[in-house]
Amino acid sequence: MSRRTLLALLLLVLLPWAAGCGGGGPEPVVVGGKNFTEQDVLGEIVATWIERTTELPVERRLHLGGTFVCHRALRGGEIDVYVEYTGTGLTAILEREPVQDPDSVYRIVDRSYRQRWGLDWTAPLGFENTFVILVREATADSLGLETVSDAVPHAGAWTPGFGYEFTEREDGFPGLVEAYGLEFGSRPRAMELGLTYRALAEGRIDLTAGNSTDGQIDALDLAVLRDDRRYFPPYDAAPVVRRELLERRPEVARSLERLGGRITTREMRRMNRAVDGEGRSYRAVAREWVERELSADAPGADTAAGAAADTTTVDTAADAVGR
Repeated sequence: MSRRTLLALLLLVLLPWAAGCGGGGPEPVVVGGKNFTEQDVLGEIVATWIERTTELPVERRLHLGGTFVCHRALRGGEIDVYVEYTGTGLTAILEREPVQDPDSVYRIVDRSYRQRWGLDWTAPLGFENTFVILVREATADSLGLETVSDAVPHAGAWTPGFGYEFTEREDGFPGLVEAYGLEFGSRPRAMELGLTYRALAEGRIDLTAGNSTDGQIDALDLAVLRDDRRYFPPYDAAPVVRRELLERRPEVARSLERLGGRITTREMRRMNRAVDGEGRSYRAVAREWVERELSADAPGADTAAGAAADTTTVDTAADAVGR
C-alpha cells in the first residue's frame, strides 16, 4: 500500500472522529445549584425546561455547595446558570443593607450583577423563599408563641441550631440577634441546612431558621414564627445567567423568560415535600412539573381545560343535589 493511500485511509477514519470531538454540535448549557432539596428541584426544572424548549444540550452540576460556591462557579464560567434568591444576592453577595420592597431589591441586584460580573437576573420564577424562624409546634402552642418577638423571653433556656451559611451571613444569625435582642443559653449549633429540621423536631435544638417553602415544616409539625420586625428582606427566586451565554444563545433567554412566574409558593412547598416527606426523586418531581406546564401551553390545552372545568362544575352540582 502506498504512503499516499495510507494517508487517505487515515483521514477517512480520523476526520469524522475529529468532527465529533471538536465541537461539531453546540456546547451544553451548564446548570448548577446549591446543596439542598429545593435547589435540586429547581436546578432540574431549569435544566429540563431548557432541554424541552430549545434544541440545546444541557449538563447538570447540581448540589454544588452554598451560595458563595455557586456564585464563584458562575463568575468563573464553570456553570452558566443557577437559581438564586434576590435577598441573598443583595445581602450576602453584594453586602448591602436589607431593602424591603421586592421590586427595588430585584432592580438593585440585576443592575449590580450585570455591571460587576456580566451576570443577568432573568424573570423571577413566581415565588419567594424567605427565611423563617421555626420552633416545634408543641412549644409554640404551650408558650403561646406567634412572632419572633414572642420567643425572646424564652431564648435564654434554648439551644439554637442553624445551617452553616446562616450563622455567618449578614442577613443571618448575627443580624437576627441584634434586630430582636435575642440572648440564647448556648452558642448556636452549626449543621447542614437539611439536618436542622429533624434536629428541631427531635428536641436536639429548640429554634432554627428554615426556608418558607420547605415541605418539612408541615411534615415534622414545626411552627413558623412571624418576622414581626421585618428583619428578612424579600427572597424572590430567579435564574442568574452569564450574559455571554444569553448573547450567544438568545434562545436560552427566551426559554427562561417563558419560565418566569410559573411556580407558586404552594407548588414549591408541595414539590419539596414530595422529595423530603414522601421520598420521591427530585428529578421525577421536577420533570413532572415541566411536562405538566408544557402540556398546558400546548395548542388546544385551554379548550380541554375548559371542558374539564365544565364537567367538574356539573359533577359538583350533582354531588350537591345528592347530599
